[in-house]
Parts: sequence; structure tokens; C-alpha cells
Amino acid sequence: MTVPQHSTSAGAPAFDATTGYWQEIVGADALSVPLNPPYARGYPARLPDGRYLVLPLRGVPGDPERCVASLIANHAGLDVVDALAGFMAERARAFGAEMVVGLPTLGLAFAPMVARGLGFTRYVPFGYSRKYWYDERLAVPVRSLTTPDAGKLLYVDPNLAESLAGRRVLVVDDAVSTGQTMVSALELLARCGAEVAGIVVAMCQGERWRERLVDAQGAPIPVACAFESPRMRRVAGGWAPETA
Repeated sequence: MTVPQHSTSAGAPAFDATTGYWQEIVGADALSVPLNPPYARGYPARLPDGRYLVLPLRGVPGDPERCVASLIANHAGLDVVDALAGFMAERARAFGAEMVVGLPTLGLAFAPMVARGLGFTRYVPFGYSRKYWYDERLAVPVRSLTTPDAGKLLYVDPNLAESLAGRRVLVVDDAVSTGQTMVSALELLARCGAEVAGIVVAMCQGERWRERLVDAQGAPIPVACAFESPRMRRVAGGWAPETA
């Protein structure tokens, strides 16, 4: 894979442009990056069927010694999104959910297909855009690793919120890393009177999310994913998974 290299600031590591990424799932014999660290610019994420999706590396804001693998679902090939959603639905089946909620923005690329894969005919989308009939009591602030600026609110349409009350809900998103976005979603679901059956994402990144994703009694909320990717640190020759 030959693509342009981008660097965001002087002295920062160069990373690839993402145009050629997320477009195909390949076997180990067709990988364009090393299977083992150190990684230079791409990380081979292993999928449940033994194939790989190569993810571009991206720097962590404010820390030139750390990077993470990136998945942008609405830039991905349709076959890739279909495959990941299939893995997500299969792994979430055991949660016994009665309703699916999709989180913006990139979780909405997966939520409809996960819902269909579980036998549902609809799902409930959360969003960042406020319609004039929305209720401010059904809005919570949200931040994330990739969008750290404060001030964004997560909304649910009041007409849809009623369908969540008293239901076991599966939450669908593209990834979980720090868990900040998911905590906001859990708060909004609590305001709707929903019970969280579990969470399913395409990518579980690192381990930092685990301490945040707990229920009111402090018990871990079930989380499933199509694949895992580590947070990484700079080493000789590139990047390697950071130790816990």
C-alpha cells in the first residue's frame, strides 16, 4: 500500500493518508504491513474468522510518544462494514437485547445492520443535532478521544425515547477507547428508563474504557467487539502495544 505521508506538526511522526485504508479484509498472506511489532504506519487487526483489516495509525493529541489505530466506518468499503456488522451481531446475540440504539456519528454506520442481523426491523438513533421539538432533559454533554472539545450534546428524539423505557437495550458504536462517549450514552439511556443489556462495537481499543463502563452497582457492563486494537507507544523502528 503506497500512500502519501502526513505529519501534523514539526517533529511529530509522519502517518499515512487514509485513502487506501479500510477497503478490504485480507488473509495473513496478503498483508501489506508486518504481522508483529514494531509497526510503522499500519496495524493488522485480526478478525474472528482469522482474516485481517489493516488500520492506519494516528497520533494521540498532545502526546507524540503515543498513537492508536484508526477506524472511520463511513470511509470504509461497504463489504468491510457489512463484515464487521456481521461479527458484531453474532457476538452481541447472547446479550438478549430487546432494542438496539446506535450512537453518532460512526456507530450509525453499523447500528442498522446489527439490528437487522439480530432480527429487529428498526433501531433507535441517538444524535448530535437538535430538532426544535427535542426536550433538553433528554440531552447530555459528550466528549471523546477523537473529538475532545467540550460543548457537544447527545440527544434522543422524545418520540423514540418512550420506546426504550423498561427495555433491554444493546448499544452500538464504532469503537470504545477511553469510554467517555459511552458513559454519556449510558446516562442518556438511564434518563429514558432503559436497561443496558450490553454494548457492541467494531473496535475495542486498549483497556482504559473498562473502569468507566460499569452499572449502578459497579458491575462491568457486558462489552463485545469485532476486533481489538492496542494503544501504542513509540519504540525503536516504529510503534508497539503499550503495556497495561
